[in-house]
This record gives sequence, C-alpha cells and structure tokens, in this order.
Amino acid sequence: MNTHNQIRQELRQDYQHALAHDRFGMSIAAQLSDASDALPNDITERLRVARAQAVVKRKIVAVSRTASVVVANGSSATLSNGDDEFSLWGRIASALPLIALLVGLVSINMIQNDRRANELAEIDAALLIDDLPPAAYTDPGFVQYLKAQRDLQQ
Repeated sequence: MNTHNQIRQELRQDYQHALAHDRFGMSIAAQLSDASDALPNDITERLRVARAQAVVKRKIVAVSRTASVVVANGSSATLSNGDDEFSLWGRIASALPLIALLVGLVSINMIQNDRRANELAEIDAALLIDDLPPAAYTDPGFVQYLKAQRDLQQ
C-alpha cells in the first residue's frame, strides 16, 4: 500500500513539474509575441518557423513520455518506460531457468528409460536362466513372483 502511495506521489510531482514547464514556456511565448511587433519581417518569419519546430519537438517528447509500461515484480508493480531493453547478459540470465528445466526433463526421461530397461532385462534374464514350464510364461502373476524372489534374495 505504501508503494502505491509513493507511485501516486511521484506521478503527481512529475505532472506538476511538466505543468510548470508548460507555464514557463507559455509566458516566454507571450512575451515573444508581444515584442515581435517591433521586429523586422525576416526575423519574425524565422521566429515563427523556430516556434513551429519547437512545438513539433515538444509533442514528440510528450508522446514518448506518456507511453509507459507497468512491470510486475512479484506482488508489486512499477511504472517503466517501454524502451528498457535487456542487455546480452540479461537475456542469457532470463534463458537459464528454461535451459535448466529442459536439462532436468531430459535427464528424468533418460533415468526412467534406464530403470525400465533394467527391469525388463531382469525379467528376460530370469526367464532364460530358469527351467520353467511354458504355462509359467503366460501366467499374469509371473512378474510379481519374480519381483518377490528378487526381494527375498536381497
């Protein structure tokens, strides 16, 4: 709640600062307009062009200042300009968790495949070594029997 009030206060200060700049600019423009009647025509024309260019630049700056982005940081949010870019190290650091996740998933898959292959190899070895009747191979409880025998041996 405190950060919300701080953000609101900072935005209010920024608005008042911009308003003061606008008032100062308007007062200077009014003084220049009042004094321009006594100036020669070529100077007044150059001043008019300079004013038009200044207004265009001011409008561009005002548009880029108001375009801000809300960035979420956990349970709080901050305002940021949209032109914040990640550096190379920032991009690498943001990709590391994804790479770690992929490596973990691949290693889990490999470990499970090895365990499954070892279980099947034990069953095949037990089938090939023992002298069993052919009916034992079709018995559904045969796998449990082999596991129980293995547990007894250990």
